Amino acid sequence: MTISPKFKLIVDLITVITILLNGFIYFYPDLLNPKGQCNWSDAKDLKPKFPILNNIPEKFLQPLLLNVRDLAESQKVNDDIHMLLFGDPQINGNWPNTKYIKRLDNYGNDYYLGHIYNTMSKRLRPSHVTVMGDLFSSQWILDTEFYNRTLRYVERLFPQDYEYKRNVIETHSKHEDYNWNLWLENETKMDPLDRFNSRVYNDVYDWVYQDRKTPNFDNPLFINLTGNHDIGYSGDATWQHMARFHHLFGQNNFVINYNKETERSWRIVVLDSLTLEGPALQNEFLEYTWSFLNHLEKYENPTFNGSTILLTHIPMYKKAGLCRDGPEHKYYKNYTREPYKVGLLRSQNHLSYETTQKVMSIVFTNVNKSGIILTGHDHEGCDDWYNYVDGEWVASKEQSPKNRQSVREIVVRSMMGDFDGQTGILTGKFLNDNWRFDFSYCSFTVQHWWWASKISILITLFLQSLIKLPSFFGLQ
Repeated sequence: MTISPKFKLIVDLITVITILLNGFIYFYPDLLNPKGQCNWSDAKDLKPKFPILNNIPEKFLQPLLLNVRDLAESQKVNDDIHMLLFGDPQINGNWPNTKYIKRLDNYGNDYYLGHIYNTMSKRLRPSHVTVMGDLFSSQWILDTEFYNRTLRYVERLFPQDYEYKRNVIETHSKHEDYNWNLWLENETKMDPLDRFNSRVYNDVYDWVYQDRKTPNFDNPLFINLTGNHDIGYSGDATWQHMARFHHLFGQNNFVINYNKETERSWRIVVLDSLTLEGPALQNEFLEYTWSFLNHLEKYENPTFNGSTILLTHIPMYKKAGLCRDGPEHKYYKNYTREPYKVGLLRSQNHLSYETTQKVMSIVFTNVNKSGIILTGHDHEGCDDWYNYVDGEWVASKEQSPKNRQSVREIVVRSMMGDFDGQTGILTGKFLNDNWRFDFSYCSFTVQHWWWASKISILITLFLQSLIKLPSFFGLQ
């Protein structure tokens, strides 16, 4: 059996294309984005671990060291805030009647999203990672499917070491409906101040080892926000929805203080914006979230003198035209399938004006300190400033500080392929007695390029085997 030179040439060409495609998807931060955009603000150049690498031109050396961290010297840990943000992954599920092509698409989408996270987390080694809600594509799934998607979430999309996903793995292996009635009973019995105190953390960088006081770059602190496709809008949210989210993803409202009562003080406030407004199916959820805010104002704000990062799913109120989504609230009307929901909140694009004013005045309590809001929900993304004008917070495209610091709101663009697989990069640097927050996007591309890189590997292996096997069996 003779392999023609022309066939070998074609196979060699396909092999080169495969190598280039796979190099492209791993080096995409530097190939598809302006210089510095896929790095922390004002980041210093990395130094190579091996002197021979100094012979590589600098414009190629830095991308190499960023993407292959084992080749770079270890950097000193500094006090900068380093957080990666991922908007609305909305992963789908498989059902008995789901077609095989759709199952394959869901499988590939998991790894496409996982590729973005793995590339960026290994490249930048963040201290914090936040997923902006809408982890799943629908809240109307049974517990067993919720467990299936959560396992995919921690194994394929955002993998961590075993101890950080043990609860998910063990819950999935049992596949028993979660006892939400017990959770309901415990929550309703809890004293409001005790509930709040159980949601206050200080200098936590690791959920498993909370005594650790330095960032865990191998397993960054994960913050999962509640989205409307995870627990529902308040007119839909049930005790079952809320209980299983708490069990597998964490609390829906909490605050983490860092460097408290020092000049470098800052905090993260995680707020469940789905349970701020109603009419709600379970009014208790609204009571708990407003109780959290009121306790934050009463017990935390008096001793807090720093900057705040607010993380929530639903954006703040702003007039139409500033973002893709304008203000909108919808309510159930003539809903014969579930008539008990008539009049309840069905969906919303923003928080209301009144809620926005209350939330921002509580959360951003320090007049001369910076603050930033990071939200999801609007997949297109948006970037605005809230200026404090004549006693009210007003959204604008321009920053115009008068009597106090303006607050920037970033609506984080989705990481889905239709939105080019975005990673939000938040850097906080302490300058002139205040934290300065900088934000940028690192864009990938549509998922088809990821698919092409993987399919090309299979084709190349098959074609190369056609060339190698004849000689292996002595037929050439």
